[in-house]
Amino acid sequence: MSDPIELTSLDAPELDLFARLTEAQLRSRLEPEKGVFIAESPKVISTALDTGCTPVALLMERRHLTGQGASIIERCGDVPVYTGDPELLAQLTGYRLSRGILCAMRRPGERTPEAVCENASRIAVLEGVVDSTNIGAIFRSAAALGMDAVLLDPTSCDPLNRRAVRVSMGTVFQIPWAILPDWPDVGRLRAMGFQTCAMALCDDSVPLDDPRLREIERLAVVLGAEGDGLAKATIAACDCTVRIPMHHGVDSLNVAAASAVAFWQLRAVAP
Repeated sequence: MSDPIELTSLDAPELDLFARLTEAQLRSRLEPEKGVFIAESPKVISTALDTGCTPVALLMERRHLTGQGASIIERCGDVPVYTGDPELLAQLTGYRLSRGILCAMRRPGERTPEAVCENASRIAVLEGVVDSTNIGAIFRSAAALGMDAVLLDPTSCDPLNRRAVRVSMGTVFQIPWAILPDWPDVGRLRAMGFQTCAMALCDDSVPLDDPRLREIERLAVVLGAEGDGLAKATIAACDCTVRIPMHHGVDSLNVAAASAVAFWQLRAVAP
């Protein structure tokens, strides 16, 4: 276990990953094996450690060294632990730390859609969902409401974006996910045995509570971008279109709210 390193200068280059690197730089697109992400709060960090993520460095308020950060420090072994007053750390990160602890971690190796969906009966597919808050909320709903995996098209927000990780409460580490590089070609999903339902308010859509949907053995719930929803080509490629009935003249739900409703209603029927 490392001795804490008291911060005396915010210009130390080893602190770049906590404050001065962009999300794209952290992700290290050209060399993914060198990429890192930032987990925030004891609960999220603990969940990441539980699922095998490798810590690189810790940053925490001094008061947490012997408080809620002590067990995390012990679990992280010899990684450097940077500390200081809350006001100093706020200057470094640009905001007061949520629960006072950040942990930089190595990005896990990328997985294929086939690997994450091998034993899945219900999956979510996200197209063009770029807002990190929505990504985090969708993952939390997916984990809580019966989805077995999440697949994302290349334009969607990285699930390991710092805010997405925080909003998900660590569920991005608990539910398997992968990128679908050839989306919107649904052939890859069909080859895995999935029927696809596009969530969209179309004239020929079926209501979400249609009992036939719950009976589908392997179902992919496809959700689209904030505002515009799914592309017309995607809707046409899917096996069916499903709508959440609206009332009081409301035209649609936010994609994160819609995902929670759809995941609960379309969860697999218990054997």
